[in-house]
Amino acid sequence: MKPKSPANKDEIITEEEEVALENDFIDTYLKNKKSPIFLLFKLYARYAKYFAISMFFYLIKQSPVIVMPIIVSNIINEVYRSDYTFRNIVVNLVVIATLIAINVPTNALYVKFYSKATRRVEAGLRGAMVRKLQQLSITFHKEMQSGRIQSKLMRDVETVHTFSTQIITSVPAILINMITALCIVITKDLSVFFFFLLCIPCDVLLIKVFGKTIKKKNNEFRRGMESTSASLMDMEEMTQITRAHALEETEMKKTASLLKNIAKSGFKLDMVQAYFGSFTWVTIQVFQLACLVFSAWKAYQGEILIGDINLFQSYFNSLIGQVSSLIGLLPIISKGLESVSSIGEILGATDIEDNRHKMKINSLRGEYEFKNVSFSYDSEQHLISNLNLKVKVGETIAIVGPSGSGKSTIINLAIGFIHAQSGEILVDGNNIEDINLRSYRQHIAIVPQSSVLFTGTIRANITYGLDTVNDEQLERVLKAARLYDFIKTLPNGVDTMLDEHGENLSGGQKQRISIARAIIRNPSVIIFDEATSALDTVSEKAIQDAINDMTKGKTTFIVAHRLSTIRNANRIAVLKNGRCVEIGTYEELMALHGEFYEMQTASEVRPI
Repeated sequence: MKPKSPANKDEIITEEEEVALENDFIDTYLKNKKSPIFLLFKLYARYAKYFAISMFFYLIKQSPVIVMPIIVSNIINEVYRSDYTFRNIVVNLVVIATLIAINVPTNALYVKFYSKATRRVEAGLRGAMVRKLQQLSITFHKEMQSGRIQSKLMRDVETVHTFSTQIITSVPAILINMITALCIVITKDLSVFFFFLLCIPCDVLLIKVFGKTIKKKNNEFRRGMESTSASLMDMEEMTQITRAHALEETEMKKTASLLKNIAKSGFKLDMVQAYFGSFTWVTIQVFQLACLVFSAWKAYQGEILIGDINLFQSYFNSLIGQVSSLIGLLPIISKGLESVSSIGEILGATDIEDNRHKMKINSLRGEYEFKNVSFSYDSEQHLISNLNLKVKVGETIAIVGPSGSGKSTIINLAIGFIHAQSGEILVDGNNIEDINLRSYRQHIAIVPQSSVLFTGTIRANITYGLDTVNDEQLERVLKAARLYDFIKTLPNGVDTMLDEHGENLSGGQKQRISIARAIIRNPSVIIFDEATSALDTVSEKAIQDAINDMTKGKTTFIVAHRLSTIRNANRIAVLKNGRCVEIGTYEELMALHGEFYEMQTASEVRPI
């Protein structure tokens, strides 16, 4: 998100505000994990002036509701007076009419100012979460299901917005109405005022009784929703496999079970809230009836005027209405605080790729050295163990070995997605741990085994992240990736829209787009991870020619099983149990009659 000019009044939130909100959230969350309500107020503190202005307009727009009982009481009392004057009635009517007339503009201003603040925090939270997700390690992304992340980004932030809108706008409004009602009543009759106060501790007791249960049920429901969201995304991704193996019934039963569980959890939450609402309503009605009897008895005794019965009843209705509103906020508050904690699982995560104060790479020669490198995801078994490997500038090195031998791990270590637990990896003589990885990755390109395409045009997929690519450059890249002839057959050429994940293309066509995306960046280091695995023999030959042209003079890592992909490599590194057991040219390794030779002769089709 790029900051716009400060003169742009339509801008919701600037990048500077977004970063500030993120820092506020992270700092406060890490220090006050048990106080999400404090954290939320810290986020909104920077917009305090908007809320102050909003409350000012609220008082004006709410004044008809506050003043109406007094006006009605005045008119009733005036009518019952033996010497009443019509002029006093008219004055009261003009006052209330004026207040009603200004409600529309003041209500619009009230909403405008609080909405500015709440929407800025909402946009800022989402922006901060997206920024944090881009900083978090690849390991974090693998462990956190994408469905859960999506739920946190959309559902939880929207819940926090609803919650904060209620808290920051409704609570002050409720308090204003309650204080106004109590102040007016206390000036009229002290005994009625104390009667008013009696209903408050009863409602507080109800909150105390039901509060913990509602919080617990909200937690269970939120986690169930996240889990179900993740499972539904997995189901969508597996649709082709499900159909291909006729497993529709199995998938439907599995999904139905999840949906039933979330419905059961939601039902329990609804019932707890229903009982809470019912007990609250009954309590309020009992006190309201008692207030009516009490004020009527005082009027009968002559202690108050007949119009005061209406005044006390109106303000009691107002008071219990505000208490009811406050109690009604409890489920929203509970759900909102749960969502704040959920968002904190991302914004408060510490497993980030921290590039601050590290050396930036302006150019990359492409020399690598792995020195006694070891890595494991757990302490029991090393995927890479005391690996020693040196890659020269401009060299093409193929990495081969059986599944689980550590091929992909070496690639992830070289990219900086994961970090060695012992030993060191040198890039152009510098320890990769001391390098600003963002600047380093600007000089490398990756062609993964599974092509990663997004819904958009072919042009957008190839030039992803690049702002200045002209048609001439793009045409050269299309020819280099052996895509040009195919693109010419499409009605809209490079502006042809791709379906989700590029489903309207063949596997080979998708892989060629991935290769074109790599070529257009003119990288110093290229990494191919099974780049030709999805191609037929004819396509593989064309792509292999493109790869050979592309890798001239560039350091290249190739992970492959096909002989045609690696035969022209300068050297081939053979991995076994996380160690480099053989290294050399194809001819040298075949002459050894070792691990590589056995892999070559193990199959009639001679895969590696």
